[in-house]
Parts: sequence; C-alpha cells; structure tokens
Amino acid sequence: MLSYQHGFHAGNLADVQKHGLLATALDYMTRKDKPVSYLETHAGRGLYDLSGDQAQKTGEATEGILKVADWFGADHPYTRARQTVTQRHGATIYPGSPAIAAALLRNIDKIHLAELHPGEFGHLQEAMRGTGAHLVKEDGFQFAQSLCPPTPRRGLILIDPPYEIKSDYATLPGFIAKLHRKWNVGVIALWYPILTTGAHVAMTRALDEAALPGFLKHEVRFPPAREGHGMIGSGMIFVNAPWGLTEEAARLSALFSDLTQS
Repeated sequence: MLSYQHGFHAGNLADVQKHGLLATALDYMTRKDKPVSYLETHAGRGLYDLSGDQAQKTGEATEGILKVADWFGADHPYTRARQTVTQRHGATIYPGSPAIAAALLRNIDKIHLAELHPGEFGHLQEAMRGTGAHLVKEDGFQFAQSLCPPTPRRGLILIDPPYEIKSDYATLPGFIAKLHRKWNVGVIALWYPILTTGAHVAMTRALDEAALPGFLKHEVRFPPAREGHGMIGSGMIFVNAPWGLTEEAARLSALFSDLTQS
C-alpha cells in the first residue's frame, strides 16, 4: 500500500468541490473570536506544482481548477487561500487542504496533520514550515482517535483517505460515529470518490441512517478525467455542518450540473 500520490490529481474537479466547501467552513468558523483546532487524517504533501510532471501527465487540473476558477469570486475563501499560496510559493503552486487551512486560520488556531507515506510526509514538512502545524507520520485513523477531543475543542477534522484499502468504506461509518461520541462539538468532514462501481453507496447509506447532528451530504458528478477512468464524481459528508455550508453546496451543485450539460 502507500502507493497513492495526490500530485497526479491535485486541482481536479474533486478538489474543487472538497476545497471550496472546506474553505467555506473554515471561513465561517474563524469569524468568531474563539480559537479552533484543525485536524487531517491523510494530509498529503500540502503543496502541488501544476506545471510538474505528475500534474502534466494526467491533465486533471487543466479540466479542474484551471477551467473553473471563475466559479469563485475574489472574496471567496477558496480564492483567498489560493492567492496566499501562489504569492508565497509561485503562480503554478496549488494548495492541498493543509495549505488552505494554514492560509485561512489565525495565530490562535491549532493545526494537526497526519500523513503515513514517508515521501509525502517529507514534502509536507517542507510545505508547512513556519506555520506552527503539528505533524505526525502515522496512521491517520489512529491519530484522530488519540487526539480527539483536541484542545481547543471547537474545530474541524477532515477525513480524506485515498481508499486504497477497500475496507475503508465499511469501517468509516463506525469510525465517524465513535469520533463523534468522543468529540460531539467537532465538525467532521469526510471526502469520498464516486466510482462507476458504486463502492461508496453502502457507506453513505449507513451514515445517512446514523442520524448524526448537523448532517450534510453533498455529491457532484463530472466527466471521467480520461477514457476508462473510474471516478465520475465526488462527495462530502459533514457532521455538525457550519452555518452557510448548505447554501454553498447548493451553489456548487448548480455549477457542476451546468458543467456536465455543456
């Protein structure tokens, strides 16, 4: 395992959905003068060069953020985070979710990131240098269970596994329910791919039936990145979804729908 590297997919349409919603959630949570904790179970390398070999090989960013950047105005937190990153690191650099969080969070907030892949972890250390983030090279699920509830208790965790281990689909509903019991005030965000195989369906049904508070499920469809590619959309589930996220999800749904019909 540990073969997945997000550099081939950075800035694709799944990232557009995930990062648009994540930035909106963090923007709302930082409006109050209270500190927050931000956690990630599978942080990746943090920064991605869209002019690099991996991105150029797939061309997914070309059909992703580079095509639809105008969906997000200058004052949108996703745009602001991307601009902060490009100003610091260069025009072709795309922020993964750790860098988006670092760009939007404040000095009073805490960032905790887990990444098990040794190569990606080394890049993550470099990308997050100077941010004050707490980084660990360990299994993200164990990391979440050991750290939650974090201090400060107000916060958000992004669960974004590569789904290389197919049993993740079966174990995630129970994992999220347990995490919520330990940290009932935390915003829990889960990203998942929508595949032609329908591997996500039983997982999302189980989470639907769990009746967790502030539950929001958002799914979008888009054309396969290339012929024969199995991912035809992406989804996000939020527990304790922040205010305003439903409206942003509806806005993105309309934009993705227009994209598939054009």
